[in-house]
Amino acid sequence: MLFAVPGLLYFLVFKYMPLLGNVIAFQNYNIFKGIWDSPWVGFAHFSRMFTFDEFFRVLMNSIRLGFFSLLFGFPAPIVLALLINEVKHLWFKKTVQTIVYMPHFLSWVIVGSIFINLLSYEGIVNQFLHWLGLSRTDFVTEDNFFLSVLIGTGIWKEVGWGTIIYLAALSGINPNLYEAAMVDGAGRWKQMWYVTLPCLWPTMIVVLLLSVGQILDANVEQVLIFLNPLVRDVGEVFDTYVYNIGLVGGQYSYTTAIGLFKATIGIALVFGLNALSRRLTGESIY
Repeated sequence: MLFAVPGLLYFLVFKYMPLLGNVIAFQNYNIFKGIWDSPWVGFAHFSRMFTFDEFFRVLMNSIRLGFFSLLFGFPAPIVLALLINEVKHLWFKKTVQTIVYMPHFLSWVIVGSIFINLLSYEGIVNQFLHWLGLSRTDFVTEDNFFLSVLIGTGIWKEVGWGTIIYLAALSGINPNLYEAAMVDGAGRWKQMWYVTLPCLWPTMIVVLLLSVGQILDANVEQVLIFLNPLVRDVGEVFDTYVYNIGLVGGQYSYTTAIGLFKATIGIALVFGLNALSRRLTGESIY
């Protein structure tokens, strides 16, 4: 029991107690007066939020980035884990695992610098396109490509790390199931379809539900690295907006209200989809 005390204290002090600070969303918070002496304004900041045209632009950008990141990013580690699991040579399997894990440990400053140089107008990608006789495109400053750059770099950096969960789940599948499938004449494809994927289903549901709750959350480091004035209309999301307006601009109460709005949407999605999953598949996170 005592071993759990440090962990419980960590979550209490650094996770739950800061939630009390959300009260400033209902105040005109002044850093010199503090929470106790700042004047109360009720839901004024929420009213401002829903009547501000820029808010809806940022909302749509966040939804678009979150939806497509989930659409393409969620199945990517599943596919990679299935491919790695099919590798028979252990040394090659470990080598591939190490290579695909490595980008996770790189900072976004390094990753951003690499891809900005690759995708810039004079970068390697455009030099190759020019060699093929195609026109050059500065991918990081074009509205039409910016979302793809964010999603692609996010998958490249984190897909290897995401496979850890699924490889662990794959290692727990009973080998007798595969032997029974082989006796019934199932090849590798049918074994994967009728044995592997059904056994992965509970893990996939849990990961999906947890991911849906963060659909409005973007990696602020990633977006700040790639964001520039030419793509701000399509690239500004809640996290960068809160950073610029709240931390840089000092509008703490307004951006706290935005944070509460995000949290409410995330909680509603998790509870709703969890109930739907329990009814349709019998799997849920609680």
